[in-house]
Amino acid sequence: MYLFDLTGKVAVVTGGTRGIGLMMARGLLQAGASVYVSSRKPEAGESAVAELSGYGRVVSLPADLASEQECVRLAQEVGRAEERVHILVNNAGTTWGAALEDFPSHAWDKVVDLNLKTPFYLTRAFLPLLEAAGTADDPARVINIGSIDGLRVPELHTYSYSASKAGLHQLTRVLARELGPRHITVNAVAPGPFESKMMAATLAAAGDQIAAASPLGRIGRPDDMAGVAVFLSGRGAAYVTGAVIPVDGGIWAAS
Repeated sequence: MYLFDLTGKVAVVTGGTRGIGLMMARGLLQAGASVYVSSRKPEAGESAVAELSGYGRVVSLPADLASEQECVRLAQEVGRAEERVHILVNNAGTTWGAALEDFPSHAWDKVVDLNLKTPFYLTRAFLPLLEAAGTADDPARVINIGSIDGLRVPELHTYSYSASKAGLHQLTRVLARELGPRHITVNAVAPGPFESKMMAATLAAAGDQIAAASPLGRIGRPDDMAGVAVFLSGRGAAYVTGAVIPVDGGIWAAS
């Protein structure tokens, strides 16, 4: 367990009150970390704390991370309680679907702001706390949540979503090179289909077909996402940076 023991470490998970963020927050707590979860709605944070508190110390800090000011405020709030942050999971995101002829300009702004600009602003805001935590042997970790739709052409008309996730994968590589000398690794996870609010309608309409498209014959489970979060956060991944890891049952590789 030593390679994946997170006892004493502090993690921040944005969008950590549901879906993939909640799965990752649970995994980090089970591995021993203290976890701050953030979402726009205070009641969602309270619900997540109630669900997760049996696994360890979890704190909700509501923030609307679509603005840089809120990203800075979140980092300041965490900094008032913690001297260092070992793990930052940039998971908060959104999507939009519409036909090419009807795709609105405000959908580009909304999706790109939250999916691509916010991870940059958050990483920058948390840099002092991450640098305080990282060492040459055990760097601090930034984990960006991308998507296999940033690796392939998606079936749905989600132009701004797939473009923003592809951009986030490239931003991950750029920041990995820049922050490595500062003892911070930066990696991305590219999830396939998992049960979440964002995927609910798609899975309800075509869940069986999506599962059948996976070489493993199923959609993702909470432990699958918890596991990759713990791996990337633990000593076992101290030499991994700039990677984009698909967690999709082989869907992208098979395509």
